[in-house]
Amino acid sequence: MSDLSTTYLGLNLKNPLVASASPLSKKIERACKLEEAGISAIVMYSLFEEQIIRESLELDQALAQGEDSFPEAVSHLPDGGLYGVGPENYLKQVTSLKKALKIPVIGSLNGISMGGWTRYARQIQEAGADALELNMYYLAADPDISSSDIESTQVELVAEIKSAISIPLAVKISPFVTSVANFSRGLVEAGADGLVLFNRFYQPDFDLEELEVVHSLDLSTSADLRLPLRWISILYGKIDADLALTSGIHTSSDVLKAMMAGAQVAMTASELLWDGSVKRVEEILSHTQTWMEEHDYQSIKQMQGSMSQKAVKDPAAFERANYMKVLNSFRQLP
Repeated sequence: MSDLSTTYLGLNLKNPLVASASPLSKKIERACKLEEAGISAIVMYSLFEEQIIRESLELDQALAQGEDSFPEAVSHLPDGGLYGVGPENYLKQVTSLKKALKIPVIGSLNGISMGGWTRYARQIQEAGADALELNMYYLAADPDISSSDIESTQVELVAEIKSAISIPLAVKISPFVTSVANFSRGLVEAGADGLVLFNRFYQPDFDLEELEVVHSLDLSTSADLRLPLRWISILYGKIDADLALTSGIHTSSDVLKAMMAGAQVAMTASELLWDGSVKRVEEILSHTQTWMEEHDYQSIKQMQGSMSQKAVKDPAAFERANYMKVLNSFRQLP
C-alpha cells in the first residue's frame, strides 16, 4: 500500500489533504467528522485585523465612557457577518479544537498592518495551535503607495510575528505581485517556515436593477488550480520553505498534481463546502492511493517535485516557450 504521509511546517501528517481556512472549523462536531474521514490537519477560520481593532475600541469605550468619537469609529468597521467572532471566542475555539482533535490545528490571522498582531499570535500559540498561518489579504488601491513599500511592510510584519512565537509560521500570499519568487524569498528570509499559494480575492459585481455593488462568494473549481500549480513548480527547490497549494483542490487528480509540482500539502475547502459531506475526503484520499498504486508510486514523498521546474536552468525561458506553444496550438474555426 502506498504511503500517503507527508510533512508540513515540521508537522508529521498522515496524508497531504488539509482543510483550509473556512467555516469548516467553526463547529467542533464537523471538525471531528473531517478528522474521522481522513483529513490530516485543519487550518482555522481567520481572526481578522478588523475584529481586533473593534475589540480595542470597545475596550476604550469601557475605560472612557461618554466620548463621542467611539460610536463613529466603530461604525467605520465592516460588519463581520459569519466571521463576526471576537478574539476571545476565537482563542477558546482553538483550545476546544485542540482538545477534541488528534490532528494538528493551525491558527489563522488575516491582516496587513503592524500593531496588536504579535500579542494575538502569541495567544493563539498559547491556546494550543500547532502552527500559525498569516493571511495578508490587501488590495493596493492607493496610487501613492509603491509595490516595494507594500512588500517591505509585509516582510517586516512577518519578521515581527515570527519573533513573537515559537510555533511554525506559514504565510498565505497573493498572486498579484510583480516578482512572486523574489517576494517569496524575502518572506522566508524574514522567518516564514512555509508559503501558501494563493490567496483568492473575491471580486464584486454590479446589480444593474438596484444599482448596488453585489458581494458574493464564488467557490473555486479545479481550473483555479493552474496558477498556484505553476508557481509551486517554479519555487520548488529554490526557497527554503514548505509549500502549500490552495485554491482548486477538488479531486484526487488535483492532489496528485499539487504533489508533483512540489507542494507538501494540498488545501481544500470549496469542495467540502459545495458537497456538504465529509465523505468527499474519503473518496479523494482513496482515489489518490489507488492511482499511486496503479502507477507504481510507493509514497507521496517519491512524487513530490517530480514535475517541478527545478531541473530547468531558465524557468522564464521555459514558460515563454510554453506560452508560445499554447498560442500556436489554436486553430481558427472554419
